Amino acid sequence: MGHRVLEGEQTLLRIFLGESDQWHGRPLHIALVDAFRKQGAAGVTVLRGIAGFGARSVVHTTHILRLSEDLPIILELVDTPEHVERLLPLLDEMVGEGLVTMERVRVVKYAPGTRGPPG
Repeated sequence: MGHRVLEGEQTLLRIFLGESDQWHGRPLHIALVDAFRKQGAAGVTVLRGIAGFGARSVVHTTHILRLSEDLPIILELVDTPEHVERLLPLLDEMVGEGLVTMERVRVVKYAPGTRGPPG
């Protein structure tokens, strides 16, 4: 399979979850990464937040135990508007609670790099 070309105006999909969110016994963010890869997405990045609160206003830094269990997780994916639209039913099915946003972004570079696979 050749490299995807991604340039100009594209869509940024951002998904805000909690680290403890699950999908069929697996961490939801890992399940989403796998699902996006199977759907042929251009790529996805998972970020871990250090603090935050959401719609329920539960601050996730109140207790050390709580902090260690449910840090904010953000997935970011940039792809064509058409490809992002095709992912939305998947999100409807898999993301029970959280926040999903989309915005237009301008891609100035998308290149696979020169490193081969590790090992």
